[in-house]
Amino acid sequence: MQTILLTGGAGYIGSHLCLSLLKDGYQVVVLDSFINSYPNSLKKLIGLLNKKYPNCIKNLYIFEGDLRNLQVINNIFSEFYKSENYIKAVIHLAGLKYVEESVKNPLSYWETNVVGTVNLLKAMSNYDCKKLIFSSSASIYGETNKILRENDPIKPTNPYSKTKYAVEQILQDFSVQKRDWSFIILRYFNPIGAHYSGIIGDKCKGKNKNIFPTINDVALGLKNELKIFGDDWDTLDGTCIRDYIHIMDLVDGHLAALDSALNESSLFSVFNLGTGHGTSVKELIKTFEKVNRIKIPFSIAPRRDGDVSFLVADASKALIYLNWKTKYNLEDMCRDGWNWYKQNNT
Repeated sequence: MQTILLTGGAGYIGSHLCLSLLKDGYQVVVLDSFINSYPNSLKKLIGLLNKKYPNCIKNLYIFEGDLRNLQVINNIFSEFYKSENYIKAVIHLAGLKYVEESVKNPLSYWETNVVGTVNLLKAMSNYDCKKLIFSSSASIYGETNKILRENDPIKPTNPYSKTKYAVEQILQDFSVQKRDWSFIILRYFNPIGAHYSGIIGDKCKGKNKNIFPTINDVALGLKNELKIFGDDWDTLDGTCIRDYIHIMDLVDGHLAALDSALNESSLFSVFNLGTGHGTSVKELIKTFEKVNRIKIPFSIAPRRDGDVSFLVADASKALIYLNWKTKYNLEDMCRDGWNWYKQNNT
């Protein structure tokens, strides 16, 4: 059995990925600071495991700690290094993630996202762990009006995306020195939706400022309306276009990347994870309304700092090299996301 360290494992992506890793027979070590996530997310996960996959529970280990503390990471690696199930690979999801917040407080983003990753690499080096999957972001591409490929120009427009690209550069530099390591960078587009069970989903501390949780808030009556930030963008209906991807498709992308990294002794690759289909804010609202039969009132607000008009993936490289492609459509995302939200917020 191979042991995987999952940083940020209590978060939205982390909790879903943790479930799939355990189902696939991995031993999973979760490290989370719970700055943006709740321990209850993992309790929900454990409840789901008990119900459907009880034999997996014994293979889950949970640690609370911050990547900015190198000793915390070293202690975890040391604990498993002494056993035959030492940590074989790391899937690094942990980090701060809100564009608007990063503009207001850039220092915390640089410290958490970049310093935390440097500490993680130091600990991996100390304990002979040579496989890393990194959670990056499509936001590093910046402003564009075309479908994006991995070799397109990088033009981050805000501190959040700058920290993501900085980590990519660190990993690239590190890979030159560590030629027997495998690094895979996954550039996410816009994950939404939830596990079909309705037990785990997108639950974070504070106000989740992403669009889909806000739509759910309006649908549940917790907010009067959705604010659309600008209707004068250079798009067909004037609202921003994004590539929305079902969380379970994103999880499958990680599993494919992990399999590749574990089977390659030397690797540095970058992959977009998206559907290749752009959806405007207004189109997302209409689809949610159609699928869930709920009206979503909205109003137009000024543009936000750091936003761009168009972010859509060309994910053909992932299909060629990882044999990965998406299975779910936008209706599935809206249905599953609302199914989870209404069960866990009423």
